[in-house]
Amino acid sequence: MADSRPPLGESAPLVPPLYQSSVYTLPDLDALDRIMDGAAPGFIYARDSHPNARHLADELTKLQGAAWSVVCGSGMAAISAILLSTVDQGDRVIASNRLYGRTTQLLHQELSRYGVSVSFVDAGDLEQVRVALATPSRLLFVETMSNPMLRLVDIEALAVLAHEHNCRLVVDNTFATPVLTRPLELGADLVMESLTKMIGGHSDVTLGSVSGRDLELLPRFNQIVSIWGLASNPFDAWLAGRGLSTLGLRMRAASANAAALADWLARQSAIVRVIYPGHRDHPDHSLAGRILQGGFGNMLCFELHDGRLGVNRFLRHAPGIPFSPSLGHTMTTCSHPSSTSHRYASPAEKKRQGISEGLVRLSVGVEYVEVIQREMAKGLT
Repeated sequence: MADSRPPLGESAPLVPPLYQSSVYTLPDLDALDRIMDGAAPGFIYARDSHPNARHLADELTKLQGAAWSVVCGSGMAAISAILLSTVDQGDRVIASNRLYGRTTQLLHQELSRYGVSVSFVDAGDLEQVRVALATPSRLLFVETMSNPMLRLVDIEALAVLAHEHNCRLVVDNTFATPVLTRPLELGADLVMESLTKMIGGHSDVTLGSVSGRDLELLPRFNQIVSIWGLASNPFDAWLAGRGLSTLGLRMRAASANAAALADWLARQSAIVRVIYPGHRDHPDHSLAGRILQGGFGNMLCFELHDGRLGVNRFLRHAPGIPFSPSLGHTMTTCSHPSSTSHRYASPAEKKRQGISEGLVRLSVGVEYVEVIQREMAKGLT
């Protein structure tokens, strides 16, 4: 059958095309062999790779200052790809004791089923990390800014400690994005992003990525993503590529809004406390000024009087700030960590981290800050 696609001639699309195909045709067995053996470019089956994922990975590689990147079906899929690619039965992982709830569940509940032990430490306490690394470990897993309390870690110092003990440093950079921090340039070995959040930017994709410095790891990651079914779909990858093109503009605008909003919230009588790295009373304010470049991020938390009752009152009276348990949208949204991201943490663990029933996490968008303040004020009176 003749190819009925219109010829492009000397023209080319300005926007990368969407390749909504699960499989590709080949002229003969020799072509298949060349692609399978890596001797020629091309695609065969979308679970292994597809043009939209490849394009997005190439753009992320440049943005992260990496040697390679792979795109996965979600942020948790990206973390799973890291663990499956680098950890074996009998190995040990050290992890921050301030992580996203599902990440903690994966490390604490699931890895033990495969004979991998995990030790949780305060990654902000370098001496505690040093002691933990005295026992051989394969990975040290941290977040640039913790979810939800926005505690930062000294990536450079952790990289030095990890490498002194032949351990890889892995950084979840979702809250900062490569606009504010590029962990690989600070010494990290692997960096993952939930592209679902700020990088996608429009709450219409579910994707994650892993970027690294060591090219020898790439074949293993590609194999794991395919075998374990962690791959992305073309449409989400295409949408995330669109979001990536405006990431810098959106992140700078949202960060400026968050800084202004944090100052405004601190003056409201209904607020018990405001948690924002840009404030001098934040325990990691100085570190944030060194680690983050061009702003303190678009995330902040505030605590309301009357606990859960106060949160419900805020949600019902300020519908213009949607209760939406994710982050990174162009619109300002809020979440309740105790009921969502850390729902399955014990009361003692929530208390340790400072996650109270009155705590609200705010993902600040790119609206006019006056509009955000006006909507929020409805729930604070």
